[in-house]
Amino acid sequence: MAWTPVVKRSVAGDVFEQIAGEVLSGELAAGSALPSERQLAEALGVSRPAVREALQRLSAAGLVSVRQGETTTVLDYRRSAGLEVLPRLLLRGDTIDPSVARSILEARLHNGPKIAELAAARVGAGGGETAAGLDALTAAVDRLTASADALDQQYIALEFWDHILDLADSIAFRLMYSMLRAAYEPALPALAPVMSAEVGNADAYRDLAAAITAGEPDRAAECARALLTPATTALLHALSGA
Repeated sequence: MAWTPVVKRSVAGDVFEQIAGEVLSGELAAGSALPSERQLAEALGVSRPAVREALQRLSAAGLVSVRQGETTTVLDYRRSAGLEVLPRLLLRGDTIDPSVARSILEARLHNGPKIAELAAARVGAGGGETAAGLDALTAAVDRLTASADALDQQYIALEFWDHILDLADSIAFRLMYSMLRAAYEPALPALAPVMSAEVGNADAYRDLAAAITAGEPDRAAECARALLTPATTALLHALSGA
């Protein structure tokens, strides 16, 4: 394959992005060996320290295996990488990868009701500082009701779920949500037409907020499922024809 010389001067970052892109696209297959540091530095027109730093970052991201004095090997990112690669997988330039989008939507539909259930359970148990979180949840619904802009409503809806995560008090779900949001957010303008029915359904958000405030886990899960299912189904249907 042909390496493209790096032009920008955030050099290690550019080297990282170029190699990461090749790994995630499959151009660099799992199990294949990268050229040596010297060869990469020459091909990319950068210094060996910049290449070394980029390789360390790639290793930390689970994209390559770097062994001192040995060959750097490309890993199967599906088995070794974390959720932080999702944004790069979802958007290939300006194009959304349908299979990645589908998996994000499925995770959203599966996790949302459970997060709402946990939030209601924590509120019901009186755990944590719930008053401020509940106030923020109600305020988000009020802002959602007041907005008529579909894109703005999507951002407010993301904030709404952010407050639910605070109430759920689950670091695992919090980190998963952060990465899913990072992958999902760049596509918000393109998704606005399909998502308008969901984010414009203020009553459904209000019902969910009420169930969480009442500390009713089962009702909260059901309200979350009722909120998320229609748009998710529509998007999955649209993607099935992509």
